[in-house]
Amino acid sequence: MVKDSIALIGFMATGKTAIGKALVEYLGNEYTFIETDQIIVQEVGKCIPRIFAEEGESKFREYEISVCEKTSKLNKIVISCGGGVVLNKINIENLKKNCYIVLLKATLEEIYKRAIKNGKETRPIIDKEDPKREIEEALNFRKTYYDAAAEIVIDTTNKKIKNIVREIAIKTLLKT
Repeated sequence: MVKDSIALIGFMATGKTAIGKALVEYLGNEYTFIETDQIIVQEVGKCIPRIFAEEGESKFREYEISVCEKTSKLNKIVISCGGGVVLNKINIENLKKNCYIVLLKATLEEIYKRAIKNGKETRPIIDKEDPKREIEEALNFRKTYYDAAAEIVIDTTNKKIKNIVREIAIKTLLKT
């Protein structure tokens, strides 16, 4: 089966949103950019930290399953998946139906630097006593999930977005 969509997975601050938007621009206006977390926020009417605080992580993961199922049925999309989407096998099975699963990776130092710079208010894991340790523990826990889900792996550390976009396009053969 030929796939015409891309799901970007990876830990927070690996570049999924910025790269996803740039990828859509590169692929042309027939492609649409979607963020699973933003869809959840729109559908639930609460920001992610509030969902975690009021309803818990397990309820958030239920919302995530629903969003992954819906988006997996769309064509010509680039999906920026929330960092924990890989924790449920159902999400990956749904996404693989029509998406190349591209894992974006970065070093712990790079993730920490980007996350602190760009996400203090929106990332529950950063609102901890020792955010770097929290990031490292979560990253280590999720590593096997990311590796198992990935069809293509790209390290984003010290790379320009335009080069990453070209690499994804070439590896998925969506545009060369």
